[in-house]
Amino acid sequence: MNNKRSIVLLCSVFLTACSGSVPKLGVNSEQLLSCPNTPNCVSSHLTDTLHFIKPLLFVGTAQGARDRLLQVLTTFDRTNILDAQENYIRVEFTSALFRFVDDVEFYISADYTDEVLINVRSASRIGLSDLGANRKRIEQIRAQF
Repeated sequence: MNNKRSIVLLCSVFLTACSGSVPKLGVNSEQLLSCPNTPNCVSSHLTDTLHFIKPLLFVGTAQGARDRLLQVLTTFDRTNILDAQENYIRVEFTSALFRFVDDVEFYISADYTDEVLINVRSASRIGLSDLGANRKRIEQIRAQF
């Protein structure tokens, strides 16, 4: 009986630790922060093939892009929208099994024409590989956009 309790306690501690600590995020000089040197991050501000992902494009206004993006984000399970400013959205996605947390940010560029550019950064908090989960999620968002 004691062994079962120990195993349950150990698993609980392990799964709680999977969330990792909240990294420094945000916009600096109209750009999202860079990715770490690990393959578990994608960003539309980077140009290297490991991390680069295309930004999202929206035909319409910046407000329309923001509204549509928030609508799309609510269709995903285990999504927590932490910050929804006029031109910046920060979201946490949590995996079902191990409760890994991915931090995703969107920066909506100024609306100069009828096309709005939304830069994106998506990164896992812990580990080296995410098995392509961040890239896949952004492409799912793009498909719904």
